[in-house]
Amino acid sequence: MNKKATIDHIVHWLNSYSDQSHTTGFVIGISGGIDSAVTSALCAMTGKTTLCLNMPIRQHAAEYNRGNEHISWLKSKYSHVLSAEVELTGVFERFEQALPVDIQDWLTMANSRARLRMTTLYSFACHHKLLVAGTGNKVEDFGVGFFTKYGDGGVDLSPIADLMKSEVYALAAELGIVPSILTAKPTDGLWADGRSDEDQIGASYDELEWAMRFLENPQGFTKLTERQEIVLDIYSRMNAANRHKMEPIPVCKIPR
Repeated sequence: MNKKATIDHIVHWLNSYSDQSHTTGFVIGISGGIDSAVTSALCAMTGKTTLCLNMPIRQHAAEYNRGNEHISWLKSKYSHVLSAEVELTGVFERFEQALPVDIQDWLTMANSRARLRMTTLYSFACHHKLLVAGTGNKVEDFGVGFFTKYGDGGVDLSPIADLMKSEVYALAAELGIVPSILTAKPTDGLWADGRSDEDQIGASYDELEWAMRFLENPQGFTKLTERQEIVLDIYSRMNAANRHKMEPIPVCKIPR
């Protein structure tokens, strides 16, 4: 991958889409992770308004601090980068109180946090005539479906969704993203204990990328290791279970 050419291509694509949609720029939720850092940096490079939102909900301190460090770095480089913080913990807790206790399992409430953030992003986007920029990468969005439907998956455009996680890291190094983010374990920011994506999935992104590429072109492998078999099983199960996130909403066609 030619890093500079890829960056230039995405920035041009972002500018063109914003111009065609008659919007003034972009809004991005900043998580303290690599994907939102790269996405917001690319949006800032367009020269258009780039609004970075920090939206803590019982946020792990390290994630919150990394997000703020990135925002400060980006604002020091670009005068058109703006920021805001919306503390959503109280809103989320009131939502918890309104829901029946017996439906509040861990996945339901984690997804609810992501959807609350999506609603917040669109509130700012609507008011300021901005586009919500997605932060999902290729292996998350089209491999294992590791995102919340109508949460972090609810966006207007996806600048890095054709890049593997390793390629996002390569762009991050090229862009000069702050070291604390470059070295942090990837996390979705939905857990107060700061658990990583690998903790949840059971495989690293390097392993998932291998599985995605292997299934696209399995030739050349005569025997898989035990670990490769495990990773393929994880990838295949998640891909099948989350296929509904990756495909268009089914429409019932009525015979005429």
